[in-house]
Amino acid sequence: MNALRSFAWLLALVAIVAASPARTAEISLPRAGLFARTNLVAWCIVPFDAKKRGPAARAKMLDELGIRRLAYDYRAEHVPTFDEEIATMKRHGIELTAWWFPTVLNDEARLILATLKRHKVSPQLWIMGGGTPVSTPSEQERRVTEESKRIRELAVAAAEIGSRIGLYNHGGWFGQPENQIAIIERLKADGITNVGIVYNLHHGHEHLDRFAKLLGLMKPHLIALNLNGMDPRGDELGRKILPVGEGKLDRDWIKIVSDSGWFGPIGILNHTDEDAEVRLRRNLEGLSLLCTDRR
Repeated sequence: MNALRSFAWLLALVAIVAASPARTAEISLPRAGLFARTNLVAWCIVPFDAKKRGPAARAKMLDELGIRRLAYDYRAEHVPTFDEEIATMKRHGIELTAWWFPTVLNDEARLILATLKRHKVSPQLWIMGGGTPVSTPSEQERRVTEESKRIRELAVAAAEIGSRIGLYNHGGWFGQPENQIAIIERLKADGITNVGIVYNLHHGHEHLDRFAKLLGLMKPHLIALNLNGMDPRGDELGRKILPVGEGKLDRDWIKIVSDSGWFGPIGILNHTDEDAEVRLRRNLEGLSLLCTDRR
């Protein structure tokens, strides 16, 4: 009887293990370098999460995935938990790498800066912009001047807590790397040196045919790169946000990035209504396969 019970227990254990998802330890990523797990940043996982995790559950999820960095985005309902978020990530040893930041120095921006200063953390502050295309050199000059003035105020405030501004491509005039570089160079000429670029593949489908050239231009200014599975015209065909490894062009862009010599934080994102853990895991698995193919 005892033998039968032991055998039944063993069968049950095997069934549980077989039904369980693959453990993160089985996802093989480089131990060091650009695509090492320690260099990966979870992005778009706060308002984008089917399970609506709070700070404690989010930190637990990142622990279980082996991700040690977070880029924090938020909505109005998350503002009351800013302090809890930062304190919780600190307890778990998770770096607050970046923070989605207002486009102007308003009351909400000042609240964030005060909170970060209170907790003695200095994440990158990611800022977007817009604007329609310009058609004349004078319009271009005016736009660069206006945007430089806007970013300057934010950069000065960021410098007071030791943070850098990341210009975030999100479409429009501002989302073109050449225009972001023009803003950065204008600011540098005025003595503002804490502004760089955070480039998002999921907002860069129109750049795919010249991505290698753009990456070369951005490289001196690039402070973070957020990955995405990339199909040709994916943004037009309902495949804008894909897990890494599920895009038709992923082997192309990973080679370009790997061969560029650039190094910095690498973001993997949810940015969907799915469970953030499931989506992050799919990104880890896809990145693992891409890295394995390149060995």
